[in-house]
Amino acid sequence: MAARTRGGADSRCPACRAPVITQLVGQRAALNVTADLTPLTPAQQTELREPNRLIWCLLTNSLGQHRLTWATGHPPDCARGDHVTEHRCPPAEPTTLF
Repeated sequence: MAARTRGGADSRCPACRAPVITQLVGQRAALNVTADLTPLTPAQQTELREPNRLIWCLLTNSLGQHRLTWATGHPPDCARGDHVTEHRCPPAEPTTLF
């Protein structure tokens, strides 16, 4: 029987094909989070943070496995891991019907 990994799955968004990680974050009332794998600068974190769009700390262990944690209390230039944001697909390119 193969062991199951505890972390999330690195994959691609089915709509826009961007690289994302999907994972349950938290111990008791876990949130199902899909986050971009692109690290953010402190300026980008300030620009992208919204009430319903959180910033997450993406930790990577020595085996290269990713784990999302709350970024609350971490400085924007955190040395523990990269800060990433919840994934949102970019706006679709307009197309013509005819």
